Amino acid sequence: MTHTTSNPKIHEGRNLKRFRELFNLKQDALAFELGEDWNQQKISLLEQKEKIDSDILEQVAAILKIPAEAIRNFNEDQAINIITTTFNDRAFGSSVNHGTIQSDPIDKIIQLHEEKIALYERMLKEKDEMMERLERLIGKG
Repeated sequence: MTHTTSNPKIHEGRNLKRFRELFNLKQDALAFELGEDWNQQKISLLEQKEKIDSDILEQVAAILKIPAEAIRNFNEDQAINIITTTFNDRAFGSSVNHGTIQSDPIDKIIQLHEEKIALYERMLKEKDEMMERLERLIGKG
């Protein structure tokens, strides 16, 4: 039940909500995954907490399949700054990408295509896992 958040700007409950919504997971579904003691209202209250108990945060992170540190340390201002900086670098036609020079745009297109295929495969796997969860939920009820 220790809290590891040292940055007062970080709101773990709000971060949890952002990640949950990012994965398109409803509060009811998260409650189901956490067990019988949980319901949608308890998840809503959890997402309002500035600091979440470490053991609960670890359980939620495992369900979302992300490191608990991602929820603990997510800072919206920093994320926006990174996105803005990345966008501006590309908008000005920068040919330097994190210290490496892009020599062939076709290689970049192929890389992006492969990443897109990998993303689709991950999305299909997540869909299958969600279907299994739903089947368990229906079978339980």
